[in-house]
Amino acid sequence: MGGKVDFLYYNSKEPLFKTPFGAVEKNKKIRFRLRLPKSCDVNEAYFLYHIDYGNLERVQMEFEWDDDQALYYSCELEFSDNIYWYHFSYKGANGEVEIFKDKNNSEWQLTVYKKSNPKKDLLGGVIYQIFPDRFYQSAHKKLEDSGRFINNNWGDTPHWRQDLDEGGLGLDFFGGNLKGVEEKLDYLKTLGVTIIYLNPIFLASSNHRYNTMDYEKIDTLLGDEKDFKHLCKTAKKKGIKIILDGVFSHTGDDSKYFDRYHTFKNGIDGACVSENSPYRSWYKFKHWPDSYHSWWGVETLPEINEDDEGFLEYICGKDGILRKWLRLGADGWRLDVADELPDVFLDRLNKAVREEKPDAFILGEVWEDASNKISYNERRRYLLGDQLDSVMNYPFSNAIIDFVQGGNADKICEVVETICENYPKTALDLLMNHIGTHDTARILTVLGHTGEIGDREWQSAQKLTESEYTLAKSRLYIASALQYTLPGNPSIFYGDEVGLQGWADPFCRACYPWGNEDLELLEHYKKLGAMRSKNEVFKDGVYSTYKAELGLFSFFRTSEKYEALITINRWYEKDTLTIPDRFKKAKVIFGKSPNGTLLTLDGISFSALLIKK
Repeated sequence: MGGKVDFLYYNSKEPLFKTPFGAVEKNKKIRFRLRLPKSCDVNEAYFLYHIDYGNLERVQMEFEWDDDQALYYSCELEFSDNIYWYHFSYKGANGEVEIFKDKNNSEWQLTVYKKSNPKKDLLGGVIYQIFPDRFYQSAHKKLEDSGRFINNNWGDTPHWRQDLDEGGLGLDFFGGNLKGVEEKLDYLKTLGVTIIYLNPIFLASSNHRYNTMDYEKIDTLLGDEKDFKHLCKTAKKKGIKIILDGVFSHTGDDSKYFDRYHTFKNGIDGACVSENSPYRSWYKFKHWPDSYHSWWGVETLPEINEDDEGFLEYICGKDGILRKWLRLGADGWRLDVADELPDVFLDRLNKAVREEKPDAFILGEVWEDASNKISYNERRRYLLGDQLDSVMNYPFSNAIIDFVQGGNADKICEVVETICENYPKTALDLLMNHIGTHDTARILTVLGHTGEIGDREWQSAQKLTESEYTLAKSRLYIASALQYTLPGNPSIFYGDEVGLQGWADPFCRACYPWGNEDLELLEHYKKLGAMRSKNEVFKDGVYSTYKAELGLFSFFRTSEKYEALITINRWYEKDTLTIPDRFKKAKVIFGKSPNGTLLTLDGISFSALLIKK
């Protein structure tokens, strides 16, 4: 085709050009409209689309009307569930000209998904992530003497050296347990928590428990099935759901399924014990029994063949692992490294969970835009209706951290608008909006540290200075405000709400500092939680940008009955924003009142205003 234009006459975010906005249910009509200048001498206009590696389909658009400057062409189409890529072209005096999203010939994305259960009871919630060994130890649960290294000095620095005789990296335990979580449910309620996401609780030799030994048993240091059932039952009475961590891409090499060290004597041989083991086909042996594929090359984590029928049945079958723990009280699963699980596994998992507990939550760990992710050379369909309900929101996390540390508002705006456009609304509203997890450095440490980052020995001795802590805390105020007001559910990594510090694993997995909390920060999080619970606009209100310029980021959340205007000022100095007339007498739900149409914000602060429509 011919030349390219340097200007665009299509904006996928504006209703004039595309309705409805964003991702669309399959077989729903979508109208695309193109605006072309009369100077182009247009004869015909086309809508061109394709799926990955598919043929380019070409649809002629119809002329609709004109005005003094432009001609308007449109077409109305329906699509089956998939990810589509599209652009436009027109024929004029100079031949055919293509119109792309940018000068790099990028195309627009269209997400088309199957209708799914919206899970309204999860909307507007607050997620609290707990690393079980480090949250709270109940005095009512005696520690089992298992030969593992128990550190009875709650609050000590986690062991960070691999070469220690006792309690090497990942092998030291502080004794947090399920009873401890239960005893702190009332505390979590004061934060507005509605979902607890527990890092792995199944039997394992490490404190992180991502090297599963037995999916059927709770680690004895944490408790037993009775403790788990009681926790779920008690949490439910308080309006809190329990989500479990499902680690299905690998097991531990010391698991009963692999049994590299021949320690299990239960009558069923592990894959390393016998080639006739029922678990033999679960694993990817290069040369049995001593050479096998492992997760990211870590020999203690042998990889699973997730499409093996025996494994699929064990996890997803009628009496499989998924259903067992849902029956015992779990309300869903967070899937570790979801992008390393094949479609056949995710499809079966979804089917099993839906049959057992239709309203259960399926949350995936995906670090990129989950709507168009490619892994193992395949475009993934996590959010198209038969796999995940939603994902951990790393794009928002990265954008929030960048912005509060000095990034321009137009960058976070672009990230937010892209995710809002690409994700189905049902997935968007259930995003896990975190700014720190067990896989990242503590958010206060990230926001307060300046300079180079040293090795583990250096990290083990680091604490923020008083000035660094003050800066980090002020930044955390506005970072958390973004978490709590953007689409999705905010997630607190235990202890972030009271000032816990630490670099990445193992330092981010320190003990909750009971008795040494930053109470001012805690009060801030309580206010944010109350703001969400009292204002339904944050459940599923539609996002739209009001202003994104340098250090000022302002946006609307609009529901059927209410509209909120949220403004973040990351400047160190005061800044003033002119707000719409309709917000002059708005209810102030956070921050200061406007003076007429002028809203003045202190340095590093935010405002939330609410009106009834």
